[in-house]
Amino acid sequence: MSVNRKVYPYKSINRIVERLRNDLNDGKDFVLVYAYNGTGKTRLSMDFKEKGKKGSRRNRSSGNRDTLYFNAFTEDLFRWDNDLDTDTDRKLYLNKDSKFFLGFQELALEEKIFVHLQKYADFDFRIDYEAWSVSFSRKEEFKLKGKDEFFTKIIDNIKISRGEENLFIWCTFLAICELAIDKQEAYDWVKYIYIDDPISSLDDNNVIALSSDLAKLIRKGKDYVKVVISTHHGLFFNIMNNELKKHSHKCYFLYKSRHNNEYQLQSTGDTPFFYHVAMLKELKDAAYSTPSRLYTYHFNILRSIMEKTASFFGFEDFSTCISGIENEALFSRALNLLSHGKYSVYDPQAMGLDNQQLFKNILDAFLERYPFQLPNIGEVAQATTSTSLQIASPQETLS
Repeated sequence: MSVNRKVYPYKSINRIVERLRNDLNDGKDFVLVYAYNGTGKTRLSMDFKEKGKKGSRRNRSSGNRDTLYFNAFTEDLFRWDNDLDTDTDRKLYLNKDSKFFLGFQELALEEKIFVHLQKYADFDFRIDYEAWSVSFSRKEEFKLKGKDEFFTKIIDNIKISRGEENLFIWCTFLAICELAIDKQEAYDWVKYIYIDDPISSLDDNNVIALSSDLAKLIRKGKDYVKVVISTHHGLFFNIMNNELKKHSHKCYFLYKSRHNNEYQLQSTGDTPFFYHVAMLKELKDAAYSTPSRLYTYHFNILRSIMEKTASFFGFEDFSTCISGIENEALFSRALNLLSHGKYSVYDPQAMGLDNQQLFKNILDAFLERYPFQLPNIGEVAQATTSTSLQIASPQETLS
């Protein structure tokens, strides 16, 4: 069966926003976008939000809006007062001037927030609507000396961890999403929900639970709001794709070329997209381009991919992925040594000629043993018997 996958080239984030909004306005309920960190996901979410404001160019803040969003800016609406004087009265304060909290005082959200929070955390909270603050508490069990039974005490005004704080903020957002879906007056303006990278400080079990709960909520609201989700988290992306595949949706891989700063939006079809496979394609392109585009940080990326592959197969060490091949000891030693440098993608250092050849040899040996089907990124590929790739026309790109 032929799978038709298009690549849409864009010069700016604004053009991608138009594409996503067009998808939703043309009958899609959900759009999923996978992109690496540093590609511009947060900018994309903010530009999507700004596009929905219908005020004048001079004073857009006074205009209407249509997008409820969750991203790094949402987390900044919450700030801690750690009570540095007495270290006892710790509170998380809300930015009362933000429209994000429009319905807080009137709608009393504790119950809705707690329904979500209790699935992921063991602490409790109380909102002071006059002070616009949240205090947290936790139950602890203890046993008195000489007693067999356990007793419970409540520890008030605790400082929760950063991961727990992120969970609380996320559950607050979910509660507000419910209000938007139910068309409560304070949030009846919401036409779109944009969620950017909600996964933070969570293990895989919590990622799976969070993804399933989110999918259930947005499926419930699909007749009332449209949803865009962007993420760099491969597991989260794939779970959401599977959870929503029976509904009208689009899945994209967003890629930014480091050579011409062009953005490319590639449809991934109905097949879950695995980011490490895309990275292998990027490594192969870099290794075999003329001139070579290999940099020292590419060893870090290759080592990371091999670690994930080893973990998937239950191997104890990444070197098992290349065991038994010629030059096994050399390749393993090279990856150990050359992947431990402090190499940054933001300050790339060109790889020497000897290391370029060594890198190619390791990559080829790995791909020969594990023949991943690599996606077409950043190039026009010829149609094959199973997959065809098309570059969208200018009319499609701007529509």
